[in-house]
Amino acid sequence: MSDDKKASLNFIEEFIEEDINNGKHKGRVHTRFPPEPNGFLHIGHCKAIWINFELAKKYGGKANLRMDDTNPSTEKTDYVDSIKNDINWLGYEWEGTELYSSDYFQQLYEYATRLIEKGLAYVDDSTVEEIAEMKGEPTAPGVESPYRNRSIAENLDLFQRMRKGEFPDGSRVLRAKIDMTSPNMHLRDPIIYRIKHEHHHRTGNEWPIYPMYDFAHGQSDSIEGITHSLCSLEFIHHRPLYNWFIEQLDIFPSRQIEFARMNVAYMITSKRKLLKLVEEGQVSGWDDARMPTIAGMRRRGYPAEALRNFCERTGVAKRDNVIEMELLEFSVREVLNKTTPRVMAVLDPLKVVITNYPEGQEEFMETENNPEDEGMGKRKLPFSRELYIERGDFMVDAPRKFFRMKPEGDVRLKSAYILHCEGYETDPVTGEVTEVRCTYYPDSRSGEDTSGIKAKGTIHWVSASHAKRAEVRMFDRLFTDPAPTTHEGKDFMEFLNPDSLRVIEAFIEPSLMDAEVGAQMQFMRKGYFCVDQDSTEDKKVFNLTVTLKDSWAKAQKK
Repeated sequence: MSDDKKASLNFIEEFIEEDINNGKHKGRVHTRFPPEPNGFLHIGHCKAIWINFELAKKYGGKANLRMDDTNPSTEKTDYVDSIKNDINWLGYEWEGTELYSSDYFQQLYEYATRLIEKGLAYVDDSTVEEIAEMKGEPTAPGVESPYRNRSIAENLDLFQRMRKGEFPDGSRVLRAKIDMTSPNMHLRDPIIYRIKHEHHHRTGNEWPIYPMYDFAHGQSDSIEGITHSLCSLEFIHHRPLYNWFIEQLDIFPSRQIEFARMNVAYMITSKRKLLKLVEEGQVSGWDDARMPTIAGMRRRGYPAEALRNFCERTGVAKRDNVIEMELLEFSVREVLNKTTPRVMAVLDPLKVVITNYPEGQEEFMETENNPEDEGMGKRKLPFSRELYIERGDFMVDAPRKFFRMKPEGDVRLKSAYILHCEGYETDPVTGEVTEVRCTYYPDSRSGEDTSGIKAKGTIHWVSASHAKRAEVRMFDRLFTDPAPTTHEGKDFMEFLNPDSLRVIEAFIEPSLMDAEVGAQMQFMRKGYFCVDQDSTEDKKVFNLTVTLKDSWAKAQKK
């Protein structure tokens, strides 16, 4: 391999190419994405999905989807469905049908029995609390269980009776017999089976005992012939245990490689904490558009391409770090800028009356759908005597460089006429401007302008008589702190942003009433939005995807 090619590889690719060059597994590459179906996938899972599926694609290999469903207390079929949907939406397909650790419950039971027969596992009657106390601290050796030296025959009998459901929950566990003096706490006789009389979403009530994650995960990789078990850094200390099982059971030697998980500022990636947000009603559900779940980001309007690009930009790291949320938003804007039409929507309306425009008259103005892509074509906008503009586009006492609407000033309406502001009306109580009066230059129509008037500013608008009312959901960060889970002595819920959602009523151009759920567009000069699933035929609901302001790109230019 040339030095240039080697330098372009990430460290996982270097391991894989080393294995290929050494003829390991006959050059075969087989990865897997193994989520637990106990919640919706989040931004952190995006990186794991991207790594596993893209590497399999690069090396002509295969990628499995396997649900590590070993805890019936927290797993649901709804979660399984959401996981499959999210992966497909991201643009990936797994090898064959999806797989489950529960597919291997019988095989895993036989593996555990084999360990007992080899004198490498025993049934322990101690409580969970007693076992934790016996394990001790990393700096001091643990204490062996009084049940550690039970005979093989007794252990086999007790484990078989556990399988038959003879014992109550918590009364016994099966532990691997490894080393109670190991500095690695995972090797201090870990629990590999526990009694749990609970209904499983796939196997029903067939099993009263369930393998622990650390026992099922690695062995499931082995059963499937996974060549490269790619997982996040938190599993680096579990690797010696997985390798011990492989060695003692003499099974397929999957190679575990750890990478840094995706941590994004202002987002959390603990499914337990995300579930708390849902259960306590802080969000509307797992797919709330403020949530860092894939479903939430999809509902908000993040394109799958943008998430894939974001994963590629952030690369594959060996050390945990926190990525700026602005980079994620840059990736979203980059895609939407090329793919979305520009439309007219007024979020904070102020009425404008064109006093010299004939009452009852209307005409249609032609405007481009996307100046970045002529192939998107053009459309026509209705125009009339009364319009709505953004309140912020008018100022009574405007500074010299304010090039929007102001008394005695000229401003162009996008794809329409130039207006001259002659006056305004105010509320006698509040002093707020309630209406602006203008005249228009009839020969200043966009594309046909012969007026000779030079207007420095251009603003968007909607015709008051044609505009439709819409609900617009404006989002801010869900948390006020970029790392809400890292503050000792404080609950992450203390950092919830009370202003993360603001609902306003806006006026939109009439063509948007035909937009389907999920449709994406740029509200001119305001931001990128998408049609929410709460929309009806009579009223559209839009979610703010991301604003037009791009602080990350500006920072890179400095």
